[in-house]
Amino acid sequence: MNYGRIALAAMGAFVAYFVLGGLMFMVLPMLKTQYAKYPAVYRSQEGIKSVMPAGMAAMFVGMVVLAVLYAMLYHSGSGVSQGARFGALIGVFAICAFVVHNWVNLNIGLTLTVQQAVAYFIEWVAVGIVIGLIYQPALPH
Repeated sequence: MNYGRIALAAMGAFVAYFVLGGLMFMVLPMLKTQYAKYPAVYRSQEGIKSVMPAGMAAMFVGMVVLAVLYAMLYHSGSGVSQGARFGALIGVFAICAFVVHNWVNLNIGLTLTVQQAVAYFIEWVAVGIVIGLIYQPALPH
């Protein structure tokens, strides 16, 4: 494994996750209005700001884990296609283990659940592509 590339891939994935997530969850009015329907379930924007540093630190650790997993599973080939495949698998996992899980446990509607599923899938595929583009195995000596 190339640890420098893992670190770069994790940082790139972290940036991609927050940029794309910010665009989808803060700019698209359909998602923003859905969260507003559940004020007893989701924090306000002010409330989110108070815990955002912990959330960002946890997401960075998660991106490091994903970059390590990608490195462990690395197959030669196009970084875009390998990364997209990896990201799609992570996306399906996130939808099943997080989005649908929350729909079952939280009092939220199906519309928000479907919108989250689409947004998170796109986000995780993009993260996988970034990891795939940045990570390269260590060169043999």
